[in-house]
Amino acid sequence: MPRFGDGLAVDHDLVVAAERATTQALDAIGGRRPDLIAVFVSGGSPEATTDALQRAENMAKSSTAIGCSAPGVIGAGRGVEAAPAVAVWCGVLPDVHTRSFSLEVMPADQGMAVVGMPEQHPDDAVAILLADPWSFPVDGFIEQTNNALPGLPIVGGMAAGAGGRGSTRLLVDDRIVDRGAVGVMLGGPVGAKSAVSQGCRPVGPTMTVTAAQGNVILELAGTPAVTKIQEILSNLPPTEQALVTEGLHLGLARDEYVEEHGQGDFLIRGIAGADEETGGLVVGDLVEVGTTVRFQVRDATAADSDLRDTLEQFRTTSGLAPVEGALLFSCNGRGAHLFGSADHDPQLLRSVLAGQGVAGCFAAGEIGPVGGRNFVHGFTASILAFGAAAT
Repeated sequence: MPRFGDGLAVDHDLVVAAERATTQALDAIGGRRPDLIAVFVSGGSPEATTDALQRAENMAKSSTAIGCSAPGVIGAGRGVEAAPAVAVWCGVLPDVHTRSFSLEVMPADQGMAVVGMPEQHPDDAVAILLADPWSFPVDGFIEQTNNALPGLPIVGGMAAGAGGRGSTRLLVDDRIVDRGAVGVMLGGPVGAKSAVSQGCRPVGPTMTVTAAQGNVILELAGTPAVTKIQEILSNLPPTEQALVTEGLHLGLARDEYVEEHGQGDFLIRGIAGADEETGGLVVGDLVEVGTTVRFQVRDATAADSDLRDTLEQFRTTSGLAPVEGALLFSCNGRGAHLFGSADHDPQLLRSVLAGQGVAGCFAAGEIGPVGGRNFVHGFTASILAFGAAAT
């Protein structure tokens, strides 16, 4: 009998959608009580989202529950963006230890501190994290976990409410919170592995940041940043110049010591524009002098190919045989914006990797490990796949 189930329902009454999606997910596992459920809600007011999250949790009666509001939801082989919908994922995890948590930001002697993260246990295998980007410093937190929680993969995404700041709702067990982050630590024979696929490809040369102030890049390869970007763009072929008009991004090299950086070797960050005072490029991250960077464009063909290659490689090397279910966190810049269909990522994941039990959400930033370190990504698909635990 399947251990993982998923459901998706679209309805202006989000409680009705939650009931239908939860029923679908529970039916897929034969009506058994799940050990973990994840609930994702899009397109509703904070009050309606709260009711939907609570209804799904009450119906499932799972040992542990997490969930959030999101720009879109994924389930039943489909994606739904900017519409009232609920997706539910459930898993039966024999002998796995689940510890839910809720994180808050509190004043500290030297700035702010994040409280609520459980102490790492020797058998902890992976953590799932859902965070409100308005109230939680997810980039800094994820960076710190690489030292504070060594060897622990963290997979998840940035939640978002339909009304922007203050409208996010997060579910942790039977509680709803409106700020911070929630998650679950999975320990014991989990049988879970992660994968991250990029949605951008590099254009132009690889360069070194030679002057910067915070998130403003002043010089690239010794040339004023704006001058350098104009020079590079003017030399691109017409097809790539057309992609630039749809949005230009910057890739920060994950490993400075790689001889040749290609697709997948960068953390993708948005470019907000030029700083009028300094003439530098404003980037969605702090950039240090000496960082290796390369401009990036969104490319549906390259993103499709990268996801296919990532899934095929995962299928043959992950040690999960077979993959029985998966959580998928796909950037809200993918879906219909990139592929023309919100169904692209979930359909491809189901066809290549897991035929059932696939659900998740479109996120405002994706969390996943690459090269043994956890990162917050942009324009990616971050996947946590489940199968038989390694013996």
